[in-house]
Amino acid sequence: MDAYDEGSNARHGPDAPRRPAPPAQRSAPADSAAPDASPGPPEPDVHPGPEPAPVASPVPSEPVVSAVPSEQVASPVPPAPRGPWPPGEPRSGIAALSPRYQVGVALALAVVAIGVCVHIGMTFLHVAPPNTVTRTHGEAVDDWIYPEFEQNWKLFAPNPLQQNISIQVRAGVRGPDGMTQTTGWYDLSAEDGRAIDGNLLPSHTQQNELRRAWDFFVATHDSENRPVGLRGSLSESYLRRIMVLRLGRDDAVRAATGSTGVIERVQVRSRTSNVPPPEWSREKVSTTPSYRELPWWRVPQDEARGGVR
Repeated sequence: MDAYDEGSNARHGPDAPRRPAPPAQRSAPADSAAPDASPGPPEPDVHPGPEPAPVASPVPSEPVVSAVPSEQVASPVPPAPRGPWPPGEPRSGIAALSPRYQVGVALALAVVAIGVCVHIGMTFLHVAPPNTVTRTHGEAVDDWIYPEFEQNWKLFAPNPLQQNISIQVRAGVRGPDGMTQTTGWYDLSAEDGRAIDGNLLPSHTQQNELRRAWDFFVATHDSENRPVGLRGSLSESYLRRIMVLRLGRDDAVRAATGSTGVIERVQVRSRTSNVPPPEWSREKVSTTPSYRELPWWRVPQDEARGGVR
């Protein structure tokens, strides 16, 4: 047995700590009779060995010296104040402008916003059913809408148009000899129809310019072709300018006048015919065309010489 044996019967050296006895042995009285145990072999005599050398306590490690200066370690740098934009990045957009220009941009945006709101309100009043506001300020609403922003519900009309209306024009052209020559009638609606037929992406001008100009004229004139209100004169000027532009681009007019004539006057008429009913229908409708012929309009010199191009 060694002196460092963990057994309960091991002998310890003089400086070795004694192991505490088990609780059962501590609680037993001293004079209590120990149970008879069978004698075993004699234990060998163990002489205490040399006293073990004391174990040196570990040397405390020296503090690690940091390479960072003490000023930086002792006092942490406070965070930089945060602004409306990240530090170090240049300002962009309106923020990059001077205060004076920022005020100008703000005023411009306010004017645009007000204009958009006014336009939306006028358009709503124009297409809305008659009400107190339109009865009181209907003229102001019409002046704002016509002719550029006209709106209507014809797309959703329960009774769609059942007539074919074509616009025709002829011109009085002054030649180099000073004589005025009258051309034949040119069906401008038929020319637009041929340009649209088979075209996957027809232009807005070919589809609506001539038709809307004629609708504008009819709505502002009576049955005697007399203008009603201030917009009547505007519709005449608008329709006349379209006629001059179309005749100036027409190859037939240039061929008839030798490309040297000047348009002095124009005359417009409409040809209206009913759409024939389908074969299975019993409805009887006359397909004889009717005409509405307008008086001759004098063409101002600036328009006749290309001033409206």
